[in-house]
Amino acid sequence: MPTPPSPAVQFFTVGEEWAGQRLDNFLLRELRGAPKTLVYRIIRSGEVRVNKGRAKAESKLAAGDVLRIPPLRLSEKAAPPSTIKNEAAQAGLARKIVIIHEENGFVAIDKPAGLAVHGGSGVSLGLIETLRAQRRGQTGVTPYLELVHRLDRETSGVILVAKKRSALVALQEQFKNRSTGKTYLALVQGHWPEKLKVIDQALRKYQVAAGSNAEERRVEVVPHDHPDAMRALSLVKVLGRFTLPIPEDATIPVSLLAVTIKTGRTHQIRVHLASNGHSILGDDKYGDFTLNKRLAKGGAKAILPRMFLHAWQLRIADLQTGQAQTFSSPLPPELADLLPPDLHDTIKKHLQKS
Repeated sequence: MPTPPSPAVQFFTVGEEWAGQRLDNFLLRELRGAPKTLVYRIIRSGEVRVNKGRAKAESKLAAGDVLRIPPLRLSEKAAPPSTIKNEAAQAGLARKIVIIHEENGFVAIDKPAGLAVHGGSGVSLGLIETLRAQRRGQTGVTPYLELVHRLDRETSGVILVAKKRSALVALQEQFKNRSTGKTYLALVQGHWPEKLKVIDQALRKYQVAAGSNAEERRVEVVPHDHPDAMRALSLVKVLGRFTLPIPEDATIPVSLLAVTIKTGRTHQIRVHLASNGHSILGDDKYGDFTLNKRLAKGGAKAILPRMFLHAWQLRIADLQTGQAQTFSSPLPPELADLLPPDLHDTIKKHLQKS
């Protein structure tokens, strides 16, 4: 087996997009696979240089700074078969990424269901890692790309990725101030009451055992005065109601909802709808498990192979003019095919009014 070439010293000139980034955070991203202890050691020892001088881990990078990164040989561990299979599936989904809009500071993406937004829990390849790999320049340095917000793995639709730190800060400030508009489409069990338009229920996170000493994150509704309560506000509009045929010659009443969230809590829509007696079809955490099993029956021919939750519209203020910008994603076929024709017209009309 041939001996791999020895790693060489790298020099990197900081572009405008990296301005304001901490040195340690930049290195942790760029030296993928390097242990944190190693990254901080080469900073403390002075092996990493900024403009030929030593720098601290918390030093902020400026446009035009020249970084010297010492040669490092990182060991590559063989991934277990389960991880390889998972990553192959993620890679297939990554090829379905669609760019909705792109400009100097950010890119709006239509994320497919099943693709994690970032690596973790046995998956090293997520949306953000895929984008970085796709856009890696001839210098071999990963471009600045950071998630502005998140979507659950099984949720499809619009998500923003910043291309500059200044854009990341500005966009996240909009989310923090609740000046954005995030609207989802959800198909729920039963007929949602027309008068229930505002859900103002506090949420809290907790952990449940998931086997093999692992824990799984869950969310539940709690009183507003609970010590762990986080305020969560969802606005609900009924777009239509119909009867859905399901296996075994049965039917169920369902409602298509447009849900706008004013806060961005984990699993907010899923828990809010389920706690009011109308869980999202296909939701494997908070839904009707018996019904979901029937809907998923038949593999590729299943009536509903995934959760019916789609990030439909996202409204932000333009970073230059402050005027409203709205990005939208059409329902993917596996969800759209469940709806009667008149509801497709309703969705289009609602989109035009937005």
